[in-house]
Amino acid sequence: MAQIRGTAGYHLGGPNPFGAPKEDVADPSPLDAIREQTSKIEDILDTISEPIKPYLPAIGRFLIVVTFLEDAIRIITQWNDQLVYLNSYRHIPNGLTHLFLIVNVLTMFACSTMVIIRKHSDYAVAGLMGVVVTQALGYGLIFDLNFFLRNLSVIGGLIMVLSDSWVRKTKAFAGLPQLDEKDRKMYFQLAGRVLLIFLFIGFVFSGEWSVWRIGVSVIGLIACIMVVVGFKAKFSATLLVVILSVFNILVNNFWTLHEHHPHKDFAKYDFFQILSIVGGLLLLVNSGPGQFSIDEKKKVY
Repeated sequence: MAQIRGTAGYHLGGPNPFGAPKEDVADPSPLDAIREQTSKIEDILDTISEPIKPYLPAIGRFLIVVTFLEDAIRIITQWNDQLVYLNSYRHIPNGLTHLFLIVNVLTMFACSTMVIIRKHSDYAVAGLMGVVVTQALGYGLIFDLNFFLRNLSVIGGLIMVLSDSWVRKTKAFAGLPQLDEKDRKMYFQLAGRVLLIFLFIGFVFSGEWSVWRIGVSVIGLIACIMVVVGFKAKFSATLLVVILSVFNILVNNFWTLHEHHPHKDFAKYDFFQILSIVGGLLLLVNSGPGQFSIDEKKKVY
């Protein structure tokens, strides 16, 4: 009451007539300072990207499945080589090798098309995830750490496709708790965010170290952490898109290699896989991090 009376009657909220120092205003926290700066950058990026914003979801979905389309075409164009490898090195019987390749090619073409046109996305994503698992087993790459991390990121992109495709409606079942698709979308957005960054972790811990690599790794890891916790996720995802795109063009430039160069296929495979992760990040830029994020919690509080 004394505070209320004093402020009302003697204007203690204004300048002190006796010259006493004013109470200092608390300095903003480092998090708030970072938020303010990144918000300015986000506003600039929003202005620049305004013309392509309506097309971002379609571009993202296409880039996510482009590695599957390239893989299907590669299997067809290298059919005999694929059969020899599976039969001679993986010791898979002849009939099963044909069946394995045919099923993989048809599944990749069909499911990729469904993802692009946004039809039956649940089944399409499940089919493409099945391809990732069966190829890891079939080609004996299940214990290859780099392959494992890259495919976790590809799966993260597919999960982003799934969350992007769900509409906000409620499905109720008798005797069971109601599950809102909005809630499912939140969980899948979180899982997609976490899985998308594994590709960059694989990049950090592979290859030879240099000054530029250390610098890119530090910036990228900070951006990855921001993506995972959902702090300025759109800005950090955009930063990762730029880093991965530049890296992809400079390092995985398969088009500069001779047709029979031993690393051409590997560079081509890596190039399209990174394009898939870039597609997942673009969906994140478009849809935002979801409710399990610092950005959304900030809006609430």
